[in-house]
Amino acid sequence: MIDPYFALKWLHVLSSTVLFGTGIGTAFQMVWVMRRGDARQVAGVASGVVVADWLFTTPAGIVQPLSGLLLAHVAGFRLTEPWLLVTYGLYVLAFACWLPVVKLQIRIRDLALTAADTGAPLPAEARRAYRLWFALGWPAFAALVAVFWLMVAKPPLWP
Repeated sequence: MIDPYFALKWLHVLSSTVLFGTGIGTAFQMVWVMRRGDARQVAGVASGVVVADWLFTTPAGIVQPLSGLLLAHVAGFRLTEPWLLVTYGLYVLAFACWLPVVKLQIRIRDLALTAADTGAPLPAEARRAYRLWFALGWPAFAALVAVFWLMVAKPPLWP
């Protein structure tokens, strides 16, 4: 028989790995291709990034809070532990940054596809969308790094 705590912990760690790993991987690919500025390459990479977000990031982003809440409950933590409250806030911050990032990725992809189809250079609007995409990625990344630390350390943040 499988121990429920072990199963939840495994699911939680796996989904956090998929969430963080996909985020880092797709971010690297977008940064790399945008530096080149070739509309055809941007269209291809951005298309893959959008698909990866729907196939990997979205399901992992849903599993994370659900498995985390269940794991905390099964482990006997109060769901109002200070480290958990901070974790909730950081996760909401990451999610609030991610939602517009998804829209920006789709916009970048669409602009690059249009440019590639017509042989035009990557439009300035795609570069503006990318700069906002890049700026929103940093607080989301920092929030998830902090969540990882909180999950491991479970510090008493205040008395």
